[in-house]
Amino acid sequence: MSRILDGKAVAASVKEKVGAGVAELKEEGISVGLAVILVGDDPASKIYVENKKKACEAVGIKSFQYVLDKSTSEGELLSLISDLNGEKSVNGILCQLPLPEHIDEQKVIAAISPEKDVDAFNISNVGRIMIGNFDFLPCTPAGIIEILDNYNIDIEGKNCVVIGRSNIVGKPMAMLLMHRNGTVTVCHSKTKNLAEITSKADILVSSVGKANFVTADMVKEGAVVIDVGMNRVGGKLYGDVCFDEVANKASYITPVPGGVGPMTISMLMKNTLTAAKRQNGR
Repeated sequence: MSRILDGKAVAASVKEKVGAGVAELKEEGISVGLAVILVGDDPASKIYVENKKKACEAVGIKSFQYVLDKSTSEGELLSLISDLNGEKSVNGILCQLPLPEHIDEQKVIAAISPEKDVDAFNISNVGRIMIGNFDFLPCTPAGIIEILDNYNIDIEGKNCVVIGRSNIVGKPMAMLLMHRNGTVTVCHSKTKNLAEITSKADILVSSVGKANFVTADMVKEGAVVIDVGMNRVGGKLYGDVCFDEVANKASYITPVPGGVGPMTISMLMKNTLTAAKRQNGR
C-alpha cells in the first residue's frame, strides 16, 4: 500500500510561513492585499472565492472582493482591473474563471499587471516560466512541486508523465518538472497507446478531469501518482485516479479530497506575499 501525500498538512505549513511573512511586512508598516473579482453567479466559483477570502483572513492578507453581475460588460471589467492595477493597497489581482461568454478571457488576463498577476496566467509570466526566470508560478503546479519537495521526492532524471495539456495545469506542470531535470512526456486526448506511456512513468500527474480515468494497469509499480482531478459524480467528489486500486501499486499517492486541492489556495497566498515584497523592494 502506498504512502499518502497529505496536501492538507503541507498547505498548513505553507500558510504558516506566509502568515509569518505577512506579519513581518506589517511590522514595517506594509499591508498585503489581494483583490478577487467574480463575474456572475456560478456556484462553484462562489465557493472558490469564499475559500480564498477565508485563506486571506487566516494569514493576515486583506481581501478585496468585487462581485459583479453576469451582465457586466467587458469594458466595465477591464476598467475595474485598470483601477486595481494602480491601487497600491492591492498587491495581487485574481479574476475568477470561467467568465461569461460575452467577455474575452484572454483580454482580461492580459489586462492584469504582470506584477500583480498572482495566478501567473499573463503571457509575460507564462514566458518567464518557460525560461525559468519567474516570480510567480501557477498555483496548482507550484503546489504539486511543494508536495514533492516536502516528501523529499526527487524529480531529477525521473520519467515524468503529465496527462492533460491545459494552460493552467498541464503545460506549466511539464515546464516545472523539466526545470527540475525530469524527463517529461505530455499526454492528451489525441495520444495513442496512453497506458503504454503512463505505465513507464516514475512520476505520473493526471489533470484530465475524468473520474477514475487512471486505472492500475496504467501505473508502474512504485510510481509516484499525483491526482489533480476534482470530479463531482452524484454529489460525491472523485479524482482522476481510481484510488483504491492504484494505491496498491504506487509508492506515493495524493488523495481526493485532501491532496492537491488544499495546495492551490495556499500557493495563491504565497504568490500574493511575493508580489507585496517585490512591489515594496523586499
